[in-house]
Amino acid sequence: MLRRSLLAAAGTLGIALTLAAAPASAQIHIATVGPLTGEYAAFGQQMKAGAEQAVADINKAGGVLGQQLVLEVGDDACDPKQAVSVANQLAAKGVKLVAGHFCSGSSIPASKVYGEEGILQISPASTNPDYTDKGGWNTFRVCGRDDEQGKVAGDYLAKHFKAEKVAILNDNSAYGKGLADQTKKAFTAAGGKVTLETAYTPGEKDYSSLVSRMKQAGISVIYIGGYHTEAGLIIRQAKEQGMKATLVGGDALVTNEFWQISGDAGAGTMMTFPADPRKLKTAAAVVAEFKANNIDPEGYVLYTYAAVQIWAEAANKAKTTDPKKLAAALKSSGPWANVLGTMSFDKKGDVTTSDYVLYVWKNGAYEQM
Repeated sequence: MLRRSLLAAAGTLGIALTLAAAPASAQIHIATVGPLTGEYAAFGQQMKAGAEQAVADINKAGGVLGQQLVLEVGDDACDPKQAVSVANQLAAKGVKLVAGHFCSGSSIPASKVYGEEGILQISPASTNPDYTDKGGWNTFRVCGRDDEQGKVAGDYLAKHFKAEKVAILNDNSAYGKGLADQTKKAFTAAGGKVTLETAYTPGEKDYSSLVSRMKQAGISVIYIGGYHTEAGLIIRQAKEQGMKATLVGGDALVTNEFWQISGDAGAGTMMTFPADPRKLKTAAAVVAEFKANNIDPEGYVLYTYAAVQIWAEAANKAKTTDPKKLAAALKSSGPWANVLGTMSFDKKGDVTTSDYVLYVWKNGAYEQM
């Protein structure tokens, strides 16, 4: 089996899995996996916070089927190979659910391991359509898809910047390129024209040559399919070269770290993300819990909480933690009440509705437009 063939690689990488505090009577193991190290670690910390609070609240309320939950936390660093290794380790621990991963490039290969090993996967954040379009019985997500947020971004660009010179950049990741392609598709379908389209190498610190190329081409709008670290650097270096371009991106810019990197150059940057979950009435009590612990439940904190919460609700309702039975129940039953409101899943494991909107960065914070 795939798990056994990759166990050696997992041991070599020495990936850390940490055990969240839980009562001694805990009997059901679940997990969350995201980038706890590396340049996207802010998102892994969001997921960890969401899963830990969900487990604490569920256990306090009596657990699942009268049993307490134990949370395993895995670090994939948004690296596909490391994600597969973590997936194998979790399979060896007998987890019933993985609320993860964050990066689509990690979720997609890891999902194959989980499917083979009989583990249900609900991603809070992986938006690439292939995750569910080409997924198995076990792939679900509580977020939207890139073809949905790409259409929102592309339509907005066409409506407001059709006369501008637009550059569409991507980082060649499953997430970044997928989102950029979907945005371009919607933009051009609405009559927009792309002046410059190119990829950049993530992880670099100097994008001055790319900025010079855009400046020479007269670019006034930059769309980036990629993560906040590179986006922040690119717009900062663009402003340093005298460009007055507007930056537009996707949901990976929803972290306060973006502003820490971009500084004032990030002012006016726009991004797509669902309507702010922190303002939902259904999330009010949980948001208060996070704030009492000095945690801002931004980005994917509440999405990870919802992934665990929905699984627990389904298990209690179906009176089983059998992953395949729960996968069938999640698709056939519902809607499922959670901090994000109510959700239903289609036959592929996608949520049946999404609500992407535009946000803008101002004075070090982002707000819905």
